[in-house]
Amino acid sequence: MKRVFSILLQFLLFFLVFAAGSFARPFRLQTTLDGATSAAVSRFFIWDGLLLMLAIYFILLLIQAARKRFSTAAPWTTLALVLAGGLGLALRLGFITHDRF
Repeated sequence: MKRVFSILLQFLLFFLVFAAGSFARPFRLQTTLDGATSAAVSRFFIWDGLLLMLAIYFILLLIQAARKRFSTAAPWTTLALVLAGGLGLALRLGFITHDRF
């Protein structure tokens, strides 16, 4: 039960950081996506939320390694990261569409 609670909290942490970084845009890193559906539309992907989520992930892995719990906790942290990233991308967090005109 404690492990499930830990995974749920890590999932929420990763998802909220991904969402906050996608909306706040602290680093202003974006990539233009080609293949837009119309010539009057520009599509961008904002990398800030994804990069902040990965930074939190590596910090958690360092803490787990320092506590010598890397082999038992790292797979569950990775699962929480993958689920949060998948949900964030499925909800289209980080994607922006702008009209060119």
